[in-house]
Amino acid sequence: MPENQELKVGREFFFTAKDFERVRKLIYAHAGISLSDSKQELVYSRLSRRLRATGISTFGAYLTLLENNDPVEWEAFTNSLTTNLTSFFREPHHFPILAEHLRGIHGKRPITLWCSAASTGEEPYTMAMTVIDALGRDAHHVSIIATDLDTKVLETAKAGIYPDERVSKLDPELVKRFFLRGTGTQAGFVHVRPELSDMITFRQVNLLHNNWPVKAPLDAIFCRNVMIYFDKQTQLDILKKFVPLLRSDGLLFAGHSESFHHADEYFKLRGKTVYELTPKFSEAHKAEESR
Repeated sequence: MPENQELKVGREFFFTAKDFERVRKLIYAHAGISLSDSKQELVYSRLSRRLRATGISTFGAYLTLLENNDPVEWEAFTNSLTTNLTSFFREPHHFPILAEHLRGIHGKRPITLWCSAASTGEEPYTMAMTVIDALGRDAHHVSIIATDLDTKVLETAKAGIYPDERVSKLDPELVKRFFLRGTGTQAGFVHVRPELSDMITFRQVNLLHNNWPVKAPLDAIFCRNVMIYFDKQTQLDILKKFVPLLRSDGLLFAGHSESFHHADEYFKLRGKTVYELTPKFSEAHKAEESR
């Protein structure tokens, strides 16, 4: 397609292949997200809302605003193009594995877990429920760091308030244990109980940045269903930065459609999309931990 040809006729805004290419370069440089050609419709739909909100009449002018480093619009732009599909106990096979790991290291040290793509909070709260089920009264020895690039979903996660339908498929007893039912103006919503939210610290983190506000040692990292948005080199760069953060026996949880074979120098598959450090790095960490 010629770069100035409009992608779709009859639209509110003129949107060219050149505009789409500028969007791709901007979001890749900022967040590592690799947009395929099939995402043109999604990009138009989501960014059209930003043009309306800012009163800007063309994609060209809007993208120039971003290229001039407007900090407020950069945040909105990034939030618009990130995908936040999540649910409580998504990919449920991971949580018994986490529970077994927690019981195995219980009593040896304080435990720290990192949920690196927290979205609207369902995943870190599920991790917290798993901690309580596994460790009972000793759950207070566990802290969970929950991060995401998208500031808007982090606000939802911090609030911990969800429509009833978000928990409708969960066991009613589990909902009773871990959620408070809303009344009055909050009817139709649930709120996570304090024993879950007290365990979790929410922070914004861009996985492309070098200085993460997440410190070693970590007992497990959940990085599920986010690597699919990165190319292989970006994935490898991020995985390499996970290595010094994990304990020698730490676990890395990936999404069901993700595979880290290209990082086999650093991680080996333990099973069911759960990885552990290769002996080279595990032994090095073990020696460091024994000092």
